[in-house]
Amino acid sequence: MSDQNEIRSAPLTPRPRSAAPTPPVVRTPPVSCPPSQLHSPSLSRSPLLHVENGEAAPPRKKAPKTPIRTPRLSLTPRFLTPLGSPVRKALRMTKLDPQDAWLPITESRNGNKYYAAFHTLCSGIGIQALVLPVAFTILGWTWGIICLTLAFIWQLYTLWLLVQLHESVETGMRYCRYLQLCCATFGSKLGKFLAVFPIQYLSGGTCIALIIIGGSTAKQFYQIICGSACSASSPLTNVEWYLVFTCAAVLLSQLPNLNSIAGVSLIGAVTAVGYCTIIWVVSVAKGRLPGVSYNPVRGSTQVDHAFDVLNALGIIAFAFRGHNLILEIQATMPSDEKHPSRVPMWKGVKASYTLIAACLFPIAIGGYWAYGHQIPASGMLTALYQFHTADVSKSLLAITALFVIINAASSFQIYAMPIFDDMESMYTMKKMKACPWWLRAAFRAVFGFGIFFGAVALPFVGSVAGLIGGAALPVTLAYPCFMWLKVRKPKMYGLMWWLNWVLGVTGMFLSVILTVAGIYVVVQTGVKVSFFNP
Repeated sequence: MSDQNEIRSAPLTPRPRSAAPTPPVVRTPPVSCPPSQLHSPSLSRSPLLHVENGEAAPPRKKAPKTPIRTPRLSLTPRFLTPLGSPVRKALRMTKLDPQDAWLPITESRNGNKYYAAFHTLCSGIGIQALVLPVAFTILGWTWGIICLTLAFIWQLYTLWLLVQLHESVETGMRYCRYLQLCCATFGSKLGKFLAVFPIQYLSGGTCIALIIIGGSTAKQFYQIICGSACSASSPLTNVEWYLVFTCAAVLLSQLPNLNSIAGVSLIGAVTAVGYCTIIWVVSVAKGRLPGVSYNPVRGSTQVDHAFDVLNALGIIAFAFRGHNLILEIQATMPSDEKHPSRVPMWKGVKASYTLIAACLFPIAIGGYWAYGHQIPASGMLTALYQFHTADVSKSLLAITALFVIINAASSFQIYAMPIFDDMESMYTMKKMKACPWWLRAAFRAVFGFGIFFGAVALPFVGSVAGLIGGAALPVTLAYPCFMWLKVRKPKMYGLMWWLNWVLGVTGMFLSVILTVAGIYVVVQTGVKVSFFNP
């Protein structure tokens, strides 16, 4: 009887005993549903649930103001809806949530642990790993390995925090974007102030770097394949190669949503592991260069040396990226109370980061062993072409370059997806309907060629790796710790409380000093700033 009383839209009104008896009222049976769907949007407390034979239910004392329902796409099953959507308004979540079924990140929710592994591996490893030996030239063997190991464990722990925070145990909410979780935790204004710039910086800045890397490597690939015949014809300029790569990336970006690029991420992950393995194996197999020295490089003054060390730490931090995409990747999975998405997501993360560790540590240690202080500032790829062009077959050099190009084009898709999602959300919020295919294609083309313009205007982005690592470090190492403290509220002075406070404060402190050190090193070393001259 208690269940039935909760379903009734209004309490029974007692009648006087003298009143004439009334015929019995036929009551609708209580609504039942599986436990996993108690927080589904389709079962929100709405007057529509109490309509019987075309007659509306009795009015409540105070009618709640509910937001306009967003029609769902027919291709999205109702049991795959986000958990706890009715409470989103109470939590003052972003207005984009009702349009989840129309946006590229949450349009499809049939992902699995394999898709998660593909996306995480493709976004977590890339060309930035090839710069790690440069940090070792400052830190030396012992501190280089210690700092790399600690950074790997630290960022893996914060990754676990984000995977657990994707779903709120108390409310059943799913936070499908990093910015949503940040705003729900710290408040709308503070959350946007803390997260908008780093997230946009990571997405847009990474895409600029990928166009520069992909275009310049495409030029090298053409020269390797063409050989001496290239000198007879007029070769393409760097800008033209950037444009060729951008056209390929924009064409590939027309795939509709994050789940649809799972195959692209798989190819990107395989090629990333491939070229990292080829480069460190070739470097170690060919032996150390003559006159290699492993003594840490010291600046002329103590201040210079201190800033060099901090810049090296920034390079290590720059090698670990992808935390700004982890909630978006997890959002592509179905989730309910019995089968939460954090279980398959963490399985995919563990598998992908096992491969990432198998690439990062050999690259850093093997590259420093082979080249020492002679490692170029741009990293291992440049070292391969600079020192081993004569003693390595052309086919191996061409395969390595091709793998880099494919990985850059694949990584471009997953890093651009949050920008695509944000651009389309502006349309869906205003029009309250899904973005048409032609407008979606136009949005992505505009973004791609806008990033191309940025790559042409700022071709020196790769020279400020330490600065980029310091500026983006809070998203990876600090914010997840503070989110855990705010949302989960661990026991005060307990292990998790101390651990997250220490890591969070340390991460913010490192971000500030690494950013300052990166600026100092850029000014002191005189990075060649060549606007519109790649």
